[in-house]
Amino acid sequence: MDSGNVLGEFLRARRETTSPDRAEQPWSGRRRTPGLRREEVAQSSGVSTDYYARLEQGREKHPSAQVVHALARALGLNSEESAHLHRLARTDRGPGPGPGPVRRGGGAVVAPSLLRLMDGWLHTPALILDRRLDVLAGNRLGRALFAAMLDQDEVNLVRFTFLNPAARDFYPDWERVARSGLAALRAGSGGLMNDPRLTELVGELSLKSAEFRDLWARHDVRGKAHEAKTFSHDQVGELTLAYDSFTVDSAPDQQLIVYQAEPGSPSQQALALLGTVAADLPAPQTAPLRDYAQEG
Repeated sequence: MDSGNVLGEFLRARRETTSPDRAEQPWSGRRRTPGLRREEVAQSSGVSTDYYARLEQGREKHPSAQVVHALARALGLNSEESAHLHRLARTDRGPGPGPGPVRRGGGAVVAPSLLRLMDGWLHTPALILDRRLDVLAGNRLGRALFAAMLDQDEVNLVRFTFLNPAARDFYPDWERVARSGLAALRAGSGGLMNDPRLTELVGELSLKSAEFRDLWARHDVRGKAHEAKTFSHDQVGELTLAYDSFTVDSAPDQQLIVYQAEPGSPSQQALALLGTVAADLPAPQTAPLRDYAQEG
């Protein structure tokens, strides 16, 4: 997915896009680029410039937890970016478990009890995503909302966003959605460094989309938590929904994404209309979503 120097690439990308103001450092002087200099990050972190250079170049791959903490502070990283940096440096966890069980053809197993719970939400679109942003399952309303993607046998949100022309109509604010999706993929990829399916996904997108390559090189990190998103649906028109993300305790690699409309808004009316479409779809199943999306 990246070179074998993901830690160094992340440090360099954050350094080059971090202003002295964000890092809360009193560095001044004329600058050829808006970011920080290597020597500035090294000095603030309490390491030598040569050692920091080796980190960026990949000649040093395992800094101590104390050094990682100092680097995060020097770069002005937020809590998510700092946690991602620790994961890359492998200082805050042991080997840990790998991704959950996967069925043939892709698609991790989603608990039947969770599928039944989602199926009871008649007015709330819901999806189950994995850390690669594959859609593992969706309730009826969630699948009706994302029909522009699922009807074309696509189950990865990032691949749809960058490679399918329909995505630019589906997402009126395409650029913001694209940036948000890549930041979420980065946030999830820290524990999947050797995952072949993630490597294949990023490799495919890097070859086929210059926009993906440019944004991926920024190493932005932000997990899915809460955000408003606007959709242009071919059956009910434009609607703006806020989503919240919840980790599934029984399957930590899975996220439950739940969408809601503002009460009394035109979007709530559009969502109610979409519910009439969703009523004809089959209930969620334990099979991969790709299989039963075609059955509807």
